[in-house]
Amino acid sequence: MWIYQADRKFNSAESNIISEALAAFTESWLVHGSPMKASFDIRFNQFVILAADEAANAASGCSIDDSVRTFKKLGAELNINFFDRTRVAFMKNADEIFTLGSGELKTSLKDGLWGAGTPVFNNLVNTKGDLTEGWMIPAEKSWLKRYLPQAVTG
Repeated sequence: MWIYQADRKFNSAESNIISEALAAFTESWLVHGSPMKASFDIRFNQFVILAADEAANAASGCSIDDSVRTFKKLGAELNINFFDRTRVAFMKNADEIFTLGSGELKTSLKDGLWGAGTPVFNNLVNTKGDLTEGWMIPAEKSWLKRYLPQAVTG
C-alpha cells in the first residue's frame, strides 16, 4: 500500500482525471508480465491510496517504478506535487486538512495550531488493517511526539 499526499486539495475535475488515469493504470499494472491485483481510493480530495494484493504477485522494483511514473505524470499534468515528504498533514474540525512544512512544526505548535491530540496522517501505513487503525492518529502517538513537552507525552 502506498499513500500519495498531494500538496493541495483536488477539485472535482482533477479527481475525475486522477480516477480515470488510476483506473486504467490498475487494470493494466503488471509484475513480471503477470497482472497485479490492485485498486485505489481518493480520500479527503488530497490523498490517493494505491493498494496491491501482493499475496498473488509481490510488487517488484520495476512495477513500483511504473506507479511512481504514473503519479509523476499526473502531478505534471495537474500541477500537483505528490512527492513532498517534508509536509505533514493534520486534520482540523473533523473535515479540514492543513499541512505544515517540517520547518514550521515547532513554531506552529507554540502558536497552538496543533497539539498532542491533533489528528495527523501517518502515510507510512502499508496494510489495509494499518490504514483502518493507524492512518489518522493523535500527534502524541506519532513521530511528532518529539516536539511535544515531556509532561504531555508522559
